[in-house]
Amino acid sequence: MAMDTWIGAVFAYFGKGGLVLCCATIALSVFLWNVQKQRVRKDQTLCAAVRHYLCVKALYVLGYVLRRRLTSATCNVAEVQRSFLLKQLQSNCNTDYGKKYEFASMRSVEEYTDQHPLTRYVHYAPYVERMLKGEKNVLTKEEPVVFGVSSGTSGEGCKTIPTSKHQRLQFFLHAVSVLYCCLLDAYPQVATRLRKSMKIFYNPSKWRTSKGGVKVGPNSSTPSSMKGLLHMYSTPAPGFEVVTEPEALYVHLLFALKDRELGMIEGNFASIVYNALKTLQKELPDLLRDITQGTLNPALDIPKDVRVQLEALLKPDPDRANEIREAFVEGVAGVCGRIWPQLSAVLTADSGTFAPYSDKLRTTFLKGVPLYSPVYAATEGLVGINLWPDQLPSRYLLHPSVHFFEFIPEELCADEQPRTLLMHQVEKNAAYEVVLTNVSGLCRYRLGDVVRVTGFYNQCPVVEFLYRLGQFLNVRGEKTSEQLFYEALSAAVSQWNGITLVDYCCAESVTLEDSASDLGSRASDKPCYHVFVELENAEGGNVHLSEAQKQMVDISLRNKSEVYSSFRTKGSIDVTQVHVVRRGAFRELRDHVISTTDTSSNQYKVPRVLKRQTLASFMLARQSS
Repeated sequence: MAMDTWIGAVFAYFGKGGLVLCCATIALSVFLWNVQKQRVRKDQTLCAAVRHYLCVKALYVLGYVLRRRLTSATCNVAEVQRSFLLKQLQSNCNTDYGKKYEFASMRSVEEYTDQHPLTRYVHYAPYVERMLKGEKNVLTKEEPVVFGVSSGTSGEGCKTIPTSKHQRLQFFLHAVSVLYCCLLDAYPQVATRLRKSMKIFYNPSKWRTSKGGVKVGPNSSTPSSMKGLLHMYSTPAPGFEVVTEPEALYVHLLFALKDRELGMIEGNFASIVYNALKTLQKELPDLLRDITQGTLNPALDIPKDVRVQLEALLKPDPDRANEIREAFVEGVAGVCGRIWPQLSAVLTADSGTFAPYSDKLRTTFLKGVPLYSPVYAATEGLVGINLWPDQLPSRYLLHPSVHFFEFIPEELCADEQPRTLLMHQVEKNAAYEVVLTNVSGLCRYRLGDVVRVTGFYNQCPVVEFLYRLGQFLNVRGEKTSEQLFYEALSAAVSQWNGITLVDYCCAESVTLEDSASDLGSRASDKPCYHVFVELENAEGGNVHLSEAQKQMVDISLRNKSEVYSSFRTKGSIDVTQVHVVRRGAFRELRDHVISTTDTSSNQYKVPRVLKRQTLASFMLARQSS
C-alpha cells in the first residue's frame, strides 16, 4: 500500500486527532526502542535510561551550536573583544569600583588600557573583604553566587575570588557542552551506548558561609554543584554523600569496577586520576573481596544510613572479580583497558604541573586509552578549550567571548605596568603572561600563567600552557621555569636504568637556610637548587641514587639552559642538590597542605617550587637518601 493511501486510510478511520495520536505513538515507540537498544546496564531503569539518553543528545546539540558560534567569533576577534569589554564597562559603571575608575567615560579599548592599571589579587583584596561582609554593588552589579578559593600554587597563598552566576553559566555553556561535542567528534564510541563515567570528585568539607550569606570554598566541580548530571556517573547517589575522601574514593572505585561497561574516567587533574588508580592497585584485595561477596568493607568509616543504602545496591559477582584479577596478571601497563574494555577516553588536565602524572598514566594504567585535557581554566574562569582531543601536546583555543584578553611579552613579566598586546596582535611561537578582564569584576588582572602561542584558529590564538609565574627557580636572576626544570629532570631520570620518576618538587636554597643542620654536607654557602624526588623501580623497593646519578640532574640543567650553565661556570650557583624522599612522601605533602590550608582535594596541585620554609622542611624530613 502506498504511503499516501495508508495515511488516508488512517485519517478516514481515526479522524485528524486520531492521526496525530497514532503518529505520536509510533514516534514514542521508536524513541523508546532506540533508548532500550543503547542501554547496557541491567540495573538501569528505563526512566533513568531515557534521562541519560536525553542528556547526552541535548549536551551534544548544545555543544554543536555553541561551537559554531565560537568558530564565528574567531573570525572577527578584535570586534568580539571590543564588544565584550564595552558591555562589561557599561554593565558595571555604577558600581563603587566602576565609579572610581570612571567606566562610564570609557568608550574604547585604548581608553580602558590607558586609564586602568594592570592588577594583581592584592588590588582586589579590600573590595573582596567588603563583599564578604555582605556589601553590594562593589565590583559588579551582579552579586556573586560563590567566593572561589584558589589552590594557592602561585606562591601568593589561597586567593578568594568572587564568582557570578554568569561566570558559572559561561563555563557550562562554553566549556562543558563544547568539549563534549569535540569529544564525540573525535571518539564517537563514547556515545554509541549509554555507558557511565567514573567521575573522581568529592563534596568539599571546607565550605563556609560569608557574613553576607554567600558560600566560600573551592570553585571546582563538586557533586553538589552537578546534581543534574550525577545519574550519568557510575557512583550511585548515596556514594556522593560520603564526605571523607579515602572512603569516598573507595566507593567510586568499587562501583566503577563493578561496571564492566564503563565508558570514561573523569578527574580535574591527572594527579587525581593517577592517585585514584594507585589506590585501586593498593586496595585491590579488599575491592575484589567486596565485589565477590557483594559487601562494603566494614573497616570504612561511612555513616550507617549511607552504608545501608550502598549495601542494598551490591550483589555478589565473583565472575566480575575474576575478570579484574585476570586483568592485573599482565601488570599495570594498559590494565584499565583490560578492566573496562569499553573505556573510550579519560578526561583530565595534563599540562604544566600535571605533566609528570599524565606521562606516567600514558605508559602505565592508561596505556592505549586516549587521555584528553579538555579545558584550560582557573578559579578566575574559563580561559581556553582544547578542540583537538586526539592531538598532543594539548593546545587550547582562547575563548574570545568569555573574557577580554591582554598579553604581556615574557621578557616584560617582571615589570609592574608593562605594555600589553591584544588577541589579534600576538605572534606565533612567542610566550606571554595572560591578562584578563572577566564578568565577575576582575579588570586587567594578571593571571600569572605564561603560555606560548602555537598558532591561530582563524584570527584567534591557540596556546599551550608553559608555567606559572612564582613557580620558577630564581637564585641569581636566571629564572628557570617549571617546564625547563621538568625537561632537565626527565632527561636525567631517563639515564637511571630501571628507575622511574613518581613526583618531584624544588626549593631555592634560601628557603632552607633555617634547615642547614638537616642538610649536613649538602649545605652550601652559595645559592643553589634543592630537588625532592620520589622514585620507584620494578621491584617496588626503596631507590638509592649514587652521587654520580644525582649530579646528572645538574649536568642536564646545564645542557638545557645556557643561563644556568653560565652561572654554574662562574661559580655563582652551586650544584643542584638531589634529595630522594621515601615512598608516599608526596601523598603526605598533599594531605598536609589540604589539612592546613583552604585548598580542597578537588583542586590540589603539587607546588613544584616550595616557597614556604615549612613545606620545604616537611619534605626534607622525609628524605631517604
